[in-house]
Amino acid sequence: MGVDYYKILGVDKNAKDDDLKKAYRKLAMKWHPDKNPNNKKEAEAKFKQISEAYDVLSDPQKKAVYDQYGEEGLKGGVPPPDAAGGPGGATFFSTGDGPTSFRFSSRSPEDIFADFFGFSSPFGGAGGGGGGMRGARFASDMFGGEDIFRSFSDNGGGGGASMHFHGAPRKAPPIENKLPCSLEELYKGTTKKMKISREIADASGKTIPVEEILTIEIKPGWKKGTKITFPEKGNEQPGITPADLVFIIDEKPHKLFTRDGNDLVITQKISLAEALTGYTVHLTTLDGRNLTIPINNVIHPTYEEIVPREGMPLPKEPTRRGNLKIKFDIKFPSRLTSDQKVGIKKLLSP
Repeated sequence: MGVDYYKILGVDKNAKDDDLKKAYRKLAMKWHPDKNPNNKKEAEAKFKQISEAYDVLSDPQKKAVYDQYGEEGLKGGVPPPDAAGGPGGATFFSTGDGPTSFRFSSRSPEDIFADFFGFSSPFGGAGGGGGGMRGARFASDMFGGEDIFRSFSDNGGGGGASMHFHGAPRKAPPIENKLPCSLEELYKGTTKKMKISREIADASGKTIPVEEILTIEIKPGWKKGTKITFPEKGNEQPGITPADLVFIIDEKPHKLFTRDGNDLVITQKISLAEALTGYTVHLTTLDGRNLTIPINNVIHPTYEEIVPREGMPLPKEPTRRGNLKIKFDIKFPSRLTSDQKVGIKKLLSP
């Protein structure tokens, strides 16, 4: 096959367009001749190879010919295809009375770089225009039928800023957003899907809007503040590595339970008579089970019943659980009759 364009870019044969762009962006910035004045000859050779590899593999027509006939077939012409349409769907052109051949046009590395980044050299202080940096635009969690769009700012610079590069391209700050989850979802685990809208750069450097669905696996026991990161899913802009998208778990209030680390806490309202004579707690757990917990002790205002292993799953060991803590709100009578006072004194006297 001659030169291995896949090896030069460090991608496999199934690499998608985004993979090719990331590989070219990284290598082109690393080996640009203006960035390598001390080994300019080697840099020029590598820069040319990288550019040619990207030019071929990012073009479906050139890639189809290259995959079947290799570099020699691509540059020196290929034999007539056995079937109409050519290899891999590539287009062929007639060259007069001679055999049919693919017409390969090689662009200069500088042109390829300029088309991709929007400027010819990022290392000589050349200013590139630039609109304000904005983050990806999100549709909120579609789990449960919601479909509300939100916008995220990556806190980047304003519009019109000149881009001056010193070494590798700078990375846009992460874009963070809260991901509200119910206590039931954090107890059992769930899958949430987020639709994002962002801009990506094509080979000519122009940005185009695209929509993607991100899948977020919420693991049992995850806590408020847990972060899920999707690398480089922000907007693409010349000379700037896209921002990471970060979702931060937030916990929705629950009508019965509150969370204390790995423990669950519930408060039961009871009368003074129940506190003194015994009480049975009936409750439904976060996974739908019914618990019956008889309490035969005298329940004083600071009394707490501990039910082992009925709390939240431990994030790193979901088969283990914290405890359930049952607290009590005792309702005291606002007044007592004389007879009631006498009766209580008799009952409670030693």
